[in-house]
Amino acid sequence: MSFRPDDFDAPLERAIAHARSWLASEPNRPVRPTENIDAVLARMPSHLQPERIDPAVVVDELAAAVAPGLMSMGSGRFYGWVIGGTLPSALAADWLVSAWDQNAALRFATPGVVAVEEAAASWILELLDLPAEAEVGFVTGAQMANFTGLAAARQHVLSQQRWDLDRLGLSGSPRVTVLASDDRHATIDLALRYLGLGAPTLVDVDDQGRIRPDALGNALANYPGPTIVCLAAGNLHSGAFDPFTECIELSHAAGAWVHVDGAFGLWAAASSSLDHLVAGCADADSWATDAHKTLNTPYDCGIAIVRHPEALRAALGTSTSYLIADEGHSDPFETVPEFSRRARGVPVWAALRSLGRSGVEQLVDNLALRARQIAAGIATIPGARVVNDVDYTQVCVVFESDERTHAVTARLLAEGIAWMSGSRWRGREVLRVSVSNWSTDDLDVEMSLDALRRAAA
Repeated sequence: MSFRPDDFDAPLERAIAHARSWLASEPNRPVRPTENIDAVLARMPSHLQPERIDPAVVVDELAAAVAPGLMSMGSGRFYGWVIGGTLPSALAADWLVSAWDQNAALRFATPGVVAVEEAAASWILELLDLPAEAEVGFVTGAQMANFTGLAAARQHVLSQQRWDLDRLGLSGSPRVTVLASDDRHATIDLALRYLGLGAPTLVDVDDQGRIRPDALGNALANYPGPTIVCLAAGNLHSGAFDPFTECIELSHAAGAWVHVDGAFGLWAAASSSLDHLVAGCADADSWATDAHKTLNTPYDCGIAIVRHPEALRAALGTSTSYLIADEGHSDPFETVPEFSRRARGVPVWAALRSLGRSGVEQLVDNLALRARQIAAGIATIPGARVVNDVDYTQVCVVFESDERTHAVTARLLAEGIAWMSGSRWRGREVLRVSVSNWSTDDLDVEMSLDALRRAAA
């Protein structure tokens, strides 16, 4: 086989046609999948055929088989799991990333895409009002962004104890205490498990899930050794933000590293009307966020930010004879847990470039506005009660009993007009609304509230 550029023409044209058809259907199609996995599998060949098949035919088969099993996550009426849609510029840039097929690991080898990522990184630090000297790594999502920040934290606090982690590992090392909110996201626990640090020591929270500074102060006093403190910008259920100024001052006074899980909430810093929610957050040591949530890029666009580049490079970097370094600069592979990766920062650059500072602010403000509109509408539904302070993009609703909340949720999802995920918070079943899509508008809000009224009736 030899490379012939025109071999790509037909399959790419079919892919574009199917993509356009899918995007055109999203405003009107049910949000939920219309078929289950068994039905999708039944349309797919059970065995791999012996001969080649025309690539354009493969694309057609794939689209036909998969489409009924797709969740319309790009719909303005999808409110599940804090999942944003995709901005047009970011989607198109992501297609280019696949076509360019660059391994964005080395500045010397792939200067084109690395330059774009470095520009995007500087814009992110400026938008989020984070220190200009911080290192930015583009990872797969919020899970690995938390892992990356906490890996740097582990490296730093153990080096402060003069423990050679690289040579000796964790066996026999000083015990690292991780203090985290009793209402933290599960990705914190998972990242700590990956890092061999074990379960966090939990700190009490208030009724909105915000960590209590007095409880944090007591915990810091009880654990004087190497310590990492995990705070949150945007509680999964309430959307609440931890009191950063007081918590970070207490933590740094005790010599602790502070990591902020800001998967969707860190972007409040880009809004002049919401930036009070993250006051003091910029004094932390590391931050994690996810561009596919609030910024609405495609998946595979997590962002890890670390104030201390030397700790990050010590935790994740390495050197080998075959890697050509760009002297005087760190390489992208030293800031993420991978050697080989796609240029996932390029769609981030495209989203920021298309929106500009005012567009990012408008995007964030609009998400919070739609959440308030939905909360106000829910308050008029008999039996429904919003149980969180709607300060950002999250709305949690209960009905008269757990059984009724569960039944209303099931009816809403079965109809398919809107998707609001069920969850459990503060000992109760809740219906959770996460407004994360740039395209959610007044009509989407109206249709979603009407669907919830029908489900509740």
